[in-house]
Amino acid sequence: MITLRLDPNLEQTVTNTAKNLGLTKSDLIRKSILEYLRKLEKQNAWEAGQNLFGKYSSGYHNLSSDRKEIFKDKIRAKRG
Repeated sequence: MITLRLDPNLEQTVTNTAKNLGLTKSDLIRKSILEYLRKLEKQNAWEAGQNLFGKYSSGYHNLSSDRKEIFKDKIRAKRG
């Protein structure tokens, strides 16, 4: 058994939401915790950062092997 303390505003929100859904507060909280835990289990590293991967891509696919040559070309281009 778990005892849970909520601030008055959150407790009122839980009470109102449970009433609107026709649930007890315990059922609402239980379902909410289960849903939260399911989301934690499902999310892996790829899903967590999926919207960030490749966002700032340079457009070069050979940076790891040709980085020095690419850098030299950029310097030469700036100098004229």
